[in-house]
Amino acid sequence: MKFAQSWYIIFILLINFKFSAQKTYQKEYFKNGNLKQEGWLFNEKKVDYWKFYYKNGNIREEGRYKNGKKVKYWYFYSVNAIPEKEGHFKMGSQNDWWLFYDKKGNVNHKCQLKNNKKNGYCLIYKKNKLIKASKFKGGKKIKEWTDFSSFRKENNLNDLR
Repeated sequence: MKFAQSWYIIFILLINFKFSAQKTYQKEYFKNGNLKQEGWLFNEKKVDYWKFYYKNGNIREEGRYKNGKKVKYWYFYSVNAIPEKEGHFKMGSQNDWWLFYDKKGNVNHKCQLKNNKKNGYCLIYKKNKLIKASKFKGGKKIKEWTDFSSFRKENNLNDLR
């Protein structure tokens, strides 16, 4: 009988925990009434999809959280709604390929990052044309190419994926 009572108490505690730790949708507003941020909370930590806005109502950034840290693919915009950058997060750090835009919204450069630092290739564009490539390790430039044939000859292009 005591065994059955113990399981019953554990079951009730688990039910209470489940209902006390529900996921909720939160919205926060600027004093001017425009939306400041919106997204999901679970145990007071940001989870799932979030959007952040400027005071003028334009979107500032958007992406996913897991346990309060940025994960997966994120987008960032200027106050005038022009793309600034976009790329991958892994547990709060910028990783993998990132795109960076100029003030007109054209791709300026694409870089591989690891823990918020350039680590790998960085491709530089001007007027949507590739003009040079660099290679970084731990945030430090180790090589630069200004012509594609020498870049291709010296590198494994599968690394660009």
